Amino acid sequence: MNGWSLEGALSMSSKWNINGDFTKKETLSLKSTKNNILKKAAITTLLFTAIGSSYVYANSTSANSFDKIYHVYVGDTYIGAVSKEEAVTEIIETKEQEAQGIYQDYVLDGKSNVTLIPEQVFSYETDDATTLSNLNEEMIVEAESYALQIDGQPVLYLKNQADYKETLRLLKLQYVTEDELQKYEANASLETLPTLKANETRIKEIKIVEAISGGDTKISPEKILTPVKAVEYLKSGSLEKEVYAVQSGDVLGTIANKHNLTTAQILELNPDLKEDSLLQIGQKINITVEKPLLNVQIVKEKNTLEEMPFEKIIENDDSKFKGETVVKQEGSNGQKEVSYLVSQVNGAVTEKTVTKETVLTEPVDSITVVGTKVISSRGTGSFAWPAVGGYISSKMGSRWGSYHRGIDIARPSNYNIKASDNGVVTAVGWEGTYGQRIVINHNNGYETVYAHLSEIKVSVGQVVPQGSVIGIMGSTGRSTGTHLHFEVHKNGALVDPLSYLNY
Repeated sequence: MNGWSLEGALSMSSKWNINGDFTKKETLSLKSTKNNILKKAAITTLLFTAIGSSYVYANSTSANSFDKIYHVYVGDTYIGAVSKEEAVTEIIETKEQEAQGIYQDYVLDGKSNVTLIPEQVFSYETDDATTLSNLNEEMIVEAESYALQIDGQPVLYLKNQADYKETLRLLKLQYVTEDELQKYEANASLETLPTLKANETRIKEIKIVEAISGGDTKISPEKILTPVKAVEYLKSGSLEKEVYAVQSGDVLGTIANKHNLTTAQILELNPDLKEDSLLQIGQKINITVEKPLLNVQIVKEKNTLEEMPFEKIIENDDSKFKGETVVKQEGSNGQKEVSYLVSQVNGAVTEKTVTKETVLTEPVDSITVVGTKVISSRGTGSFAWPAVGGYISSKMGSRWGSYHRGIDIARPSNYNIKASDNGVVTAVGWEGTYGQRIVINHNNGYETVYAHLSEIKVSVGQVVPQGSVIGIMGSTGRSTGTHLHFEVHKNGALVDPLSYLNY
């Protein structure tokens, strides 16, 4: 028989349906190839059966009454019949040449999805022009490629196996550095790894969570991705980001609600935005939430030196006066060496487990002895606010060309003046610019002064408890209005009352 053989025709069954979906329908065409061949084989059997019967009949009449035609299929689609095989070959070669001019780096094949089935007939008129025109429109030139499959299903196509391997390498490099990957691959050949040193980390495992595989196939060259584009697709589940153009009246919250997102997600997808960013009409906002097709799990071994904080222990001592403290023992932190296994998926920590912990230095607790003994003539060391409400109208320090020795308290709820702490009154009465004043010795190194009083309610030698009323606020001495001038002395030296008052 002249022309293409049956075996040659059947071997050209297509692996791609031009109307197929990029990720799903082409998988169905891959699976249906065997069925398609069986169907065409059945057709061919019927045709040759008809040919055999016709031939027997022809011998009884005339051996010269047969015509040969060629039935043309593109994939599973019947295109029509032609009278000359060479016309089909010419179209295929032309399409291949055109495609090769565009896709110069690919190995192309126009015959892979075209099938010719010859038939001998007594008489048959073919519409070659229409069939060849339809063939020219329907057939596609395919390129040799390498499919990346997830759970056995093709999800994208690469030029060859080398690009397949490069895609997986680039995907891993989204979550580890080049140096980390090289060290991991070098360690993979070692039977045992050296013990980690202090504050050292290394990668124990890098793996793709999903079951992946690859295989040779043929596909339209426009469907073949570069490794960089393939990684983008595997990470996001999309080759292009979906963006939203800001409209009048939009704020981040309304944009998020329109697309079933949260404001936090919008901010995460758009690192250049802040919650209070002023949006411009027409501004592009990324609203594509990544749905990775492949997930990369990284397991790291980590060895760290960590501090063990000491505890602060307080011991009460009723033989010491309240306010007295003695440091019995200084505290110091301990140190321990801790080994972890840290699991990450796509860069996010999913699990952290302690595998070993060794104490290098035990912590030493601090111990402070605090006096609890209280007598009314001895201060507690804690100074209470000496007025009933009010505010600080003047602080300690330089003022009006002189030095202000304490603080002024004005506008109280009432004018009662109270002892700031337990103590003994050592002076009362008029004292120059202070006017009427009271001095209390707290018998713990502290002394307080209360000045500008309008009335004094205690006497020298009187023991006064904290909070007891000792006088009435006034404006005696050098004063511009009713207020209390309050001073604190420590071991004979002036100190800032604000550093000691509880208010």
